[in-house]
Amino acid sequence: MPKQSLIRFINIALRGITLASKFLLIFFLAKFLEPEELGLYGLLTVTIGYALYLLGFDFYTFTTREVIKQEKGNWGGILKNQSVLSIILYLAIFPILSLIFIKDLLPWSVAGWFFTLLVLEHITQELGRLLIAVSEQLLASVMLFLRSGIWAVFVTFLMLMRPDTRELNIVLISWAFGSLAALCLGIYRLKQLNITGWHKHIDWKWILRGLKTAIPLLVATLAVRGILTVDRYWFAELTNLETLGAYVLFMGVSTALLSFLDAGVFAFLYPAMISAHHNKDAIAFRLKSKTLLLQTLIFSCIFVATALVAIDPLLIWLNKPLYLAHKSIFLWTLLITLLYSLSMIPHYALYAQGLDRPIIHSHIASLLIFIPVTWLLSRYWPLQAVPAGLCIAFLFILLWKCLAFVRLTPAQYR
Repeated sequence: MPKQSLIRFINIALRGITLASKFLLIFFLAKFLEPEELGLYGLLTVTIGYALYLLGFDFYTFTTREVIKQEKGNWGGILKNQSVLSIILYLAIFPILSLIFIKDLLPWSVAGWFFTLLVLEHITQELGRLLIAVSEQLLASVMLFLRSGIWAVFVTFLMLMRPDTRELNIVLISWAFGSLAALCLGIYRLKQLNITGWHKHIDWKWILRGLKTAIPLLVATLAVRGILTVDRYWFAELTNLETLGAYVLFMGVSTALLSFLDAGVFAFLYPAMISAHHNKDAIAFRLKSKTLLLQTLIFSCIFVATALVAIDPLLIWLNKPLYLAHKSIFLWTLLITLLYSLSMIPHYALYAQGLDRPIIHSHIASLLIFIPVTWLLSRYWPLQAVPAGLCIAFLFILLWKCLAFVRLTPAQYR
């Protein structure tokens, strides 16, 4: 087996184990924790996920392109500039995030864990993105395995063996240790790369230029991720924290599709698409685009078929009537994730060409559609309003990006 194929196989295997670990974790949490605790865990994780965008400011969308285009001797200056920006953002955003607890959106009992996990997740996420950009996908997968996989296996085994550990705090402690291990590995590898250019002065003009690129994308990201954060809070408001636990369970299972595609397909193909476009290699760009389409469709079909077959036995094993009573929600969450995953095909094709405007416009418009549609549906079908609103929003994004790709991509690149 060629070296590149072997690396990719190991990478996909690691990501697959990670996803399986997260999949098992959400089911064991559903079995061992009360639905209210699972609902709180879901609120905490999506809020951390949303806050990550505020801290990162989506600046990686600019630095990724710069790192790929620049010589290694310039990488240190690029990373130094991004680090300075991150420090400024920490000082500005953390006081704002405190309002989450002041306004009782989340209880103060998880405030310490929220900020600790947020910092660890942000730094490890940025290191992972850097490693992907410099073609270190395998190590990025190992880091992901540490921050999202191994600790999930550990806490699942621990809860099986010791009933007294079946509480949310044990889950959060394990999460923190996993992220810390990933952080240490990422820093160690960063030193091994012998990146130079750290001595360069902070380039404020470069940072401002990056912000001009990143902020519009950030607005778009905050819009689409806002939908996938507000949905939990809105769903809890329309139903209750117990039913939210069922929604969190089904969304956790369904979003494994997007995680698998990101690991096994997107992470390998979009850097190559950026390089092909930068080098004006239309043949390579067209080939990578078609590969992206084909692999996404194949993996999505396999995942959906497997999920539909497996869901009933898994819910029976949980032995909690609440989840079985709300099984219809699973079909909605599966459709949501499928539409979102398919929209990433034209998304990466546009992003690789630097065509950010249609991405931005589609994401902002989707939020403007989601809110009134969900509000209207909530008056008649409170249980289905949020997932139906998400389906409509993501279908809109998919159609918008496909149309933009056809209209804006030169014929030789299609």
